[in-house]
Amino acid sequence: MFTLEQLTRYADVLLWGLDTARSKPYQRGDIVVVRFDLEALPLAETLQQRLVGMGLNPIVRLNLTPTMEKAFYGLAGDDQLSFVAPGEDLLSDNLHGIISLLAPASLTHLRDVDPGRIGVAARARKRLRDILDRREEVGDFGWTLCAWPTEAQAQCAGLTLDEYTAQIVQACRLEESDPVAAWGEIFETANEVKQMLNSLPIETLHVESDSCDLRLAPGDMRRWIGVSGHNIPSFEIFLSPDWRTVDGVYHADQPSYRNGNYVRGVTLEFAKGRVVKATAQDGQDFLRKQVEMDEGAAQVGEFSLTDKRFSRIDRFMANTLFDENFGGPNGNCHLALGASYSDTYAGDPAELDADARRRLGFNDSALHWDLVNTEEKRVTAKLAGGGSRVVYDKGCFID
Repeated sequence: MFTLEQLTRYADVLLWGLDTARSKPYQRGDIVVVRFDLEALPLAETLQQRLVGMGLNPIVRLNLTPTMEKAFYGLAGDDQLSFVAPGEDLLSDNLHGIISLLAPASLTHLRDVDPGRIGVAARARKRLRDILDRREEVGDFGWTLCAWPTEAQAQCAGLTLDEYTAQIVQACRLEESDPVAAWGEIFETANEVKQMLNSLPIETLHVESDSCDLRLAPGDMRRWIGVSGHNIPSFEIFLSPDWRTVDGVYHADQPSYRNGNYVRGVTLEFAKGRVVKATAQDGQDFLRKQVEMDEGAAQVGEFSLTDKRFSRIDRFMANTLFDENFGGPNGNCHLALGASYSDTYAGDPAELDADARRRLGFNDSALHWDLVNTEEKRVTAKLAGGGSRVVYDKGCFID
């Protein structure tokens, strides 16, 4: 597991991420939730101490254990599944930050639970996420998250616990004497890529690999974002496209663990922005139920690219935070079914009300599921006024 020095560095990087992810600086007395799985207790204790020392007000919350989750989703009635505790809305309205520490003790305990029951709970709590999204749009809220190594994740990834820990250490730069400085350099390099992409008058993007032939349009008033401190680690550059423009075939060659289910070999066919056919080599029934969760679940909320020169992640980790940032020999791209990110809007966030979101093609859903393709690929941008330009090839952004 981590040395004391690495644990301290991990906390340093997370606090950098929390600060970077919010456009306004934190003030003494701000409220920050530290949400964690039980096995990540050492990091939660370190962060709580640091936040108190900074003059912030940490609220420490332990996530449900696998036994608790299975009991809840297996036994609760619909009224219990949709129950939101009194005060949650008030807390969300006054919350300034969240640090989430992901350390699942099981990835498969919900495999026998009807995904529709999990969807009931997700839809009920969506209003809390909407509150935080609005606060983030005006700079009053920021968040970050990270992974803590567990035997369950390592086993599902086909790694030893030491190998799994080593991937986290190298990906998060925890072996360096000043990992915050290293993340600052990554941040600056990513900004150069984003500036390049945002300077191009891109009308459409064409994604081509052995298994993908997909077209989509960024849409009006969009910007590429990423490496913003939200995820540690994060190397992806992404936007929320106009969901109505997505057309063609997308294949996720990387497996995914979601809500206790193992899903592999997902292929999605899109027409006029919606999934018209969804198949999987494993987890077909679960995939179908996710796509049917609500109206927006069959539509795209995110398109992302990761440059292999940024990411040191070269193993499947059975954890979306790492898997969506996979570097390896070819980098990766991923699509997310479901909710869009409002911070990819290029204008004043205060203008992005529900009517504007619909008009501009920002997707709305209780679902957000990242599905990753690691094949060698080329992404070509068709430019306004004619012509085209390759923006991504063989795992790298093209200047």
